[in-house]
Amino acid sequence: MRAGWLVALVALVVLLGGLGWYAGCRGTGRATARAPASTEAGTPQAPAAAPASSGGGVLLVGAGDIAGCRRTYADEATAALIERIGGAVFTLGDNAYPNGRATDFDCYDSSWGRFKDRTYPSPGNHDYRTAEAAPYFAYFGGRAGPAGRGWYSYDLGGWHVVSLNSERNLDAQASWLAKDLAAHPARCTLAYWHRPLFTSASEHGPETAMRPIFRVLYQADADLVIAGHNHQYERFAPQDPDGRADSTRGIREFVVGTGGNPGLYGFGRPAANSQVRYHGGQGVLKLTLYPERYEFEFVSVPGQVFSDRGAGVCH
Repeated sequence: MRAGWLVALVALVVLLGGLGWYAGCRGTGRATARAPASTEAGTPQAPAAAPASSGGGVLLVGAGDIAGCRRTYADEATAALIERIGGAVFTLGDNAYPNGRATDFDCYDSSWGRFKDRTYPSPGNHDYRTAEAAPYFAYFGGRAGPAGRGWYSYDLGGWHVVSLNSERNLDAQASWLAKDLAAHPARCTLAYWHRPLFTSASEHGPETAMRPIFRVLYQADADLVIAGHNHQYERFAPQDPDGRADSTRGIREFVVGTGGNPGLYGFGRPAANSQVRYHGGQGVLKLTLYPERYEFEFVSVPGQVFSDRGAGVCH
């Protein structure tokens, strides 16, 4: 009889211990699943694991102000991020420092060049320092659109994507863009170029010449605009071409001049609708594009702890 009670007591102890272990595991799972802290105003935080793509999402990743032949450039580090992330690649101009020469593009080729067959570039002012960007067009070939022009569009995962040239022929581009958007009435539209219309940077102010381009996109219900030029990261709330907050039809702008140039810029007075600002290191913007929505994440190079992520719905 006593042996039977002893067996029962041992079984009870084992059962209670097992329940305690199970409860401890569930608690650990809830803790690791918590949402990351806010990054408003560029407050650093530890990067979390990237959200998995699902429901037909496609990846588009990139940055601007990228490669140079000096060892201080971080283009190899940002290229390693892209290699890990995968997907299509965009560039936001100033691809090869300092002057966009063929020899400068040799250094681009040794880092971001390994993604050339899936890259959709745009040119910047440093690319135009040599022979009206002839080395840029020679290097990228048909991937840069019609030779010598610098603007084109393509479709990616249900999105219509437009690469523009902030350095030349803006009137011609505005006319072309209106026709292109009318011919491609997608639910979701994204455009990118080099010089940002909206910025809080202390170095280069807003490029107001891009306002007519932004207005054409706004009238067509575009969703996202991405620019470089300023060597920092900044995210804006959706706004209209005049910088007024607009949660209904507004376009969200990102500035991602963090592709590798080590000369990071500071910030001045925060621009209206600026939500997140960071100038502590390089990184890339990862976009997961779904048929009716998007997710974004700024991914820092190793050694940096800043991350910014979120999501939005197309108009």
